[in-house]
Parts: sequence; structure tokens; C-alpha cells
Amino acid sequence: MDNRTNNAGMMTAMFRDRDSAERAFNELRARGYDKDDINVVMSDEGRKRHFGDDDKEHTTELGNKSLEGAGAGSAIGGTLGAIVGAVAAIGTSVAIPGLGLIVAGPLAAGLAGAGAGGLTGGLIGALIGAGIPEERAKVYESGIKEGNIVLGFSPRTPEDARYFEQHFQSNRGEHIYY
Repeated sequence: MDNRTNNAGMMTAMFRDRDSAERAFNELRARGYDKDDINVVMSDEGRKRHFGDDDKEHTTELGNKSLEGAGAGSAIGGTLGAIVGAVAAIGTSVAIPGLGLIVAGPLAAGLAGAGAGGLTGGLIGALIGAGIPEERAKVYESGIKEGNIVLGFSPRTPEDARYFEQHFQSNRGEHIYY
């Protein structure tokens, strides 16, 4: 794959709608990836649009993951120390006040570990602090601000990487990188 731009080996893709993101998330789960292996990044506005608080009858695992991050936001406040404490307390979901960003999965811990410098640069700084290369972070920033959902995970094998590159493309994934 010529899109290998991240030394950490994380594959990421952006989805414009809930259905596409749900299919990608569910396929990751079906292939044995735990929900805590999968990163989900979206704006709080995107979460409300795709997984509204009052949409109880269409509850899904991806929706629950986004809501975990939203619930974390109210307990976090604006300080880095509180973010680190919240990640330790709740595991892997965090909302970042001031950025209006919901992060769930291993990236949440990466953001907390990035320190204040990772948060002062806004959304791009937060994404770069989480290990996403700057050129990719800029693309994702504009997409997240438009309400898109970014999924990321670390493929266990080259076969998984090829499989999910194809799967994400067939489910309207955009800006797929590995």
C-alpha cells in the first residue's frame, strides 16, 4: 500500500454518514477487533447529528462508544490533569472541552499523554499529538468540522490491512491511510 504514512501502523478512514461508519465499525468487530482497539474521532456536533441523545431505538455499539466519550466530557473540565484522570478512570473515551471533540479508543490515552502542547494547537494539534501525521490531520480536521466520523485501528496483519482498505472503500470511506 502506498498510503503508509504512519510509523505506528494505524489505518484511518473518514466516513460522511453514520451507516457507512457503522458498517466499518461492525466489520472490525466481526474480524475480532475489540471495541477498545478501535479509535473513533468526531466533533460533538457530529455526535449529536449522527447519534442524537434522544435516538434510543437505534442504539448501536458505535453510538454507545460515541456517547461514552460525551459522558466523559462533563466530568473532565478543561485541564490536562483532569483529562489524564478521566482517561484513567473511564478507560478509553474522552471529550475535549474547548475543541468540541469526542475521542474514543487508544487515541484518547495518546491525547492525554501528549500533554498540554498536544491540545494547544486545536484539533490539528490534538490529532498530531495522537500520532496522526500533520498532512492527514489537516484533511481530517476539515472533515470532522463538517460532521464526518474518523475511524482508526492498528491492523494485526498485512492481510487485515488489505482487507480493511478494500472494505472501507466499498463502504464509502474516504482518505484511507495506512
